[in-house]
Order: sequence, then structure tokens, then C-alpha cells
Amino acid sequence: MSFLPSPTWGTLTSLALSYILTLCVVLIVEIFSRSFNIPLFISRKIIHVFAGTYMFGLLYIFEQWEYVILLTGSFVLLNFIFIRLKLFKSMGKNLILIFVVVEDFTGTNINDLLIDPQEGATLGTVYFAFSVTFLLWWFHEGWKKGFPRGREYIAVAGMVAMTYGDAMASVIGKTYGRNGYQLIGAEGSRRTYEGSLAFFIVTLVMVPFFWWLMSPPELTTTEYFTGALISASVGTALESLSPWGTDNLTVPLGVSLSLAILGY
Repeated sequence: MSFLPSPTWGTLTSLALSYILTLCVVLIVEIFSRSFNIPLFISRKIIHVFAGTYMFGLLYIFEQWEYVILLTGSFVLLNFIFIRLKLFKSMGKNLILIFVVVEDFTGTNINDLLIDPQEGATLGTVYFAFSVTFLLWWFHEGWKKGFPRGREYIAVAGMVAMTYGDAMASVIGKTYGRNGYQLIGAEGSRRTYEGSLAFFIVTLVMVPFFWWLMSPPELTTTEYFTGALISASVGTALESLSPWGTDNLTVPLGVSLSLAILGY
């Protein structure tokens, strides 16, 4: 029994295009980053935004949802390897999997293991790929019903919040952030009010924009705006609470799960 259907020619073409395009973008960003001394957090966010935007495109260029899951799932492993081998500065460094065990048995400060003190690198790219894989697997009925008749728009809301909201929060926070804060119990998750405000506003705008592009018949005009408000509120709260790059898990999964629970 095979878990994957036989791929169509269109599926094979989409797979090849996805891998080639991703490699080209990463290499180009890496070359420009090294050549022109582009700040590392900027080059990472460029790749981050490309990845999140392209994940939205997967809904339309793939004929078989199973191979979308194969593609995004493979990036979990590939990002893991890239970080381990330190192939691309723009994708981050350090690789720690079993956080609690390492801390308990070695006495090592987990903050020192998970973050490059000079560059703030985390396993965020691995987490983000995992989140996207899970969301597209859970909300995949659109491939069977025919877009936009499906609930992929719920997955898209979480992906958009993490892609655009997080990227803008990082850029604004690092560039213009003057007023920092850290919520109680959120050790390792220091944010700025300016960055969090940017996250909220950008998510509030981008979620209904992408929903408008998809035009899901299930949503009313009112739900476009209430859904965007929920996405922005939940996403901003989770982003401010999540340390060591784990916002790449909590934000997309939390936003999408909240919308699903509330009946969107």
C-alpha cells in the first residue's frame, strides 16, 4: 500500500520548480548578504518572507496535496541539516533538539545553547517548516473540493501572521524599537512595543488581503475583519510570549487553531 499517489507530470514539475527556486533565492540572498554586509536579521527575514509567500502559492501550483506535504516536510529536514552544517548564515546556527534533557543532565544554560549570543540565531526555520507542513496537512480539503472550496484559508491566516507580522515586527523592533518589555514567565522573549504594534497592524491588514485573494465562499465580509482581528490579537500575544524562535510554532499554529475553534 502506497501512502503517495502516483505523481502527475504537473506535480513533478511543481516539485522541481519549488526546490530550484528555493535554492536560488537562498543562494542569492546569501551572496548579497556577504557581499554588501547586509545585516543578518534582514537577510533572514527576506528568506522568511519568500518562504511564507511561496507556501501560499503551493495551494495553486500543486495538483496533489500529498506532494505539498512531502515538499514542506522535506524542508524541515533540509533546514535542520543546513543549520547543523552552518551552510547558510542567513538561515541561522546552533542545533539543540532535546531542550529539557540537555539542561537537566549537563547543567548548561539553555539560553546559551539555543541562541547565538552575537546573532540571535535559532531553529526558527525548522519550526516554521514544520508548522506549515502540519497546517497544510490538516486543512487540505481544498485540493479535493476545488479551490477556494476548502478551509485552507485558516492555514493561510496562521502562515500570513508568521510571515509578514513577524518579519515586520523584527525589522521595526530592531530598527526603531526604544521601549522594550518582557512578559512574566516569558524568559528569553524580550520584545519592543514598537515591534509588537507592527506585528498587530501588519497581520490585521495582510490576513484579509490574502483571504480576498482566495475569496473563500464560507466567509462573510464581517468575518474577514473579525478573523483578521482575532489573528492579529492571538498572533501578537503568542509572539511576545514565545522564546528562542518558538514563535515559528506558536504563532501559525495558535492563530489557525483559534480560528478553527471559533468556527471560521
